[in-house]
Amino acid sequence: MQSMPVSGGAVLSDVMLIGQAPGPREPVLQKPFAHTAGKTLFRWLEESCGINELAVRSTIYFAAVCRCFPGKAAGGTDRVPSSIEIGNCAWWMSDEFEILRPRLVIPVGKLAIAQFVPFEKLADVVGKKFALHLDRHRFDLIPLPHPSGASPWHKIPPGKQLLEKAMRKIARHPAIQALRGEKQLSLSSQSSQR
Repeated sequence: MQSMPVSGGAVLSDVMLIGQAPGPREPVLQKPFAHTAGKTLFRWLEESCGINELAVRSTIYFAAVCRCFPGKAAGGTDRVPSSIEIGNCAWWMSDEFEILRPRLVIPVGKLAIAQFVPFEKLADVVGKKFALHLDRHRFDLIPLPHPSGASPWHKIPPGKQLLEKAMRKIARHPAIQALRGEKQLSLSSQSSQR
């Protein structure tokens, strides 16, 4: 690993978004999903859920399978963390689940999804909702593909249609509906104070 840990900050939420690992820019910018993939992810969330990046960052807890940038692979792409590195970071997520007890978990990308459900292809899991238990805690899992420009999967069939299906499921989830309600309440409170 080649950086200090990257955190989304302390956000008390019923929704946990789990990335794979920070890219090279996230440690410098000090926040997860801070570059190109983040722009795409936040666009998906705003278009489907009506929540912009600022609202997402302040109402959804961001976690990651690995908390530090793993470095570059020989081909120049970001290196996939090893199973030892994943194991070394696993206690973070375990503790976060214990503290937050989220109702909705959104794993983003193959590595994050694989921490919860076994699968062969993204088409086997994206667009579906899974009811899971972890340490006697029940939660819904709605996987998303990685929003990186390195993979066209989410831009072409069947990925494009499965992504749209997943985003509809996320938008309709009661935990997201509650966040949207809190956002509306906050906006109306601000306008009444003016």
